Amino acid sequence: MTMTSIERIGNILQRKPVDRIGLFEHFWGDTLGKWTEQGHLQQDEKLEDHFAFDISGSWPFLLTADLDKEDEVIEEDDDTILIRSGNYALLRRHKHHNATPEHVGFEVMERHQWEELIKPLLIPERRRINFDNYREAKLAAAEQQRFFCWNGVNVFELMHPVCGHEYMLMGMAMDPDWVRDMVNTYAQMTIDLMEILFSEAGQPDGVWFYEDMGFKGRPFMSPQMYKEIVQPGHQKTIDYCHSRGIPVIMHSCGFVEPLLPGIIEAGIDCLQVIEVKAGMDPVRIQRNFGDQISLCGGMDARNLVANDLEAIKAELNEKIPLLKNGFGYILHSDHSIPDTCNYETYRYFVDEGMKLGRY
Repeated sequence: MTMTSIERIGNILQRKPVDRIGLFEHFWGDTLGKWTEQGHLQQDEKLEDHFAFDISGSWPFLLTADLDKEDEVIEEDDDTILIRSGNYALLRRHKHHNATPEHVGFEVMERHQWEELIKPLLIPERRRINFDNYREAKLAAAEQQRFFCWNGVNVFELMHPVCGHEYMLMGMAMDPDWVRDMVNTYAQMTIDLMEILFSEAGQPDGVWFYEDMGFKGRPFMSPQMYKEIVQPGHQKTIDYCHSRGIPVIMHSCGFVEPLLPGIIEAGIDCLQVIEVKAGMDPVRIQRNFGDQISLCGGMDARNLVANDLEAIKAELNEKIPLLKNGFGYILHSDHSIPDTCNYETYRYFVDEGMKLGRY
């Protein structure tokens, strides 16, 4: 019996029987434009509709500290622009590509700057919420019977835009109470904004938090440091979601396997993206933690970027028969899909994965 996407993902997040594995993907912004220009998608057609993804979402919160401060242009050239953001951070952005900005400098480097510049601005105001975007996306998902997620970042990804990774991590070691205060402040503001949004516009089927807590071969912090400083914020926000009956997916790039016991203790229902090139292995994680969490991702995007159909097929055949055991897997690359991946390559990835993913 064929299930709706809402039923399917709801069951996968609880590791209950389903008709097939789930399907979802993230793309760089340039990819949709290129594939549309090539004629593979109709004008204004969405990737989630074209590939029949099981999940869609909305990013409704604006959590920049100073909402009244427009990005100040410091300098620019043909390719990049340097701005000072509403978080009082200097960021260099590429003009022609959708890429992570370079962190150039930060006015917040210690506790007193946080307390003077940022913390007084972090008020859960209604203008931080894009109600219209959330309502429209929620309605569109319901019409397609697609599992709908509130999308946003959690405490780790809210702190480093203010003070940068280096000062945040030095703070964890040298002034942990400062970082704990940032964690608690952002966790509480997130909950307060969710309460406003969900009470007025209805709650989602799931919450998807983005937290890039690792890099190649290492997490940004030790498991003990995670447990003492970051985990309380995760647990606070996840407990709130669970109190409303909402499951939680958590994304993290990088090698975060050492943090997984703490992340699971904080309450996540599903881990995504399981980055192979950083050292993550979805089969190993499923073997060690598959009775506690579901998984989404773990398919090496380098094979897709290389348009190597043989490598894609081999990886799918190696992993999916194992990952689908226990009903807790959603097919997804281990990162996101750039425009160097051919449409035909991604189409092949989806079609082969769905064949292998049926029960």
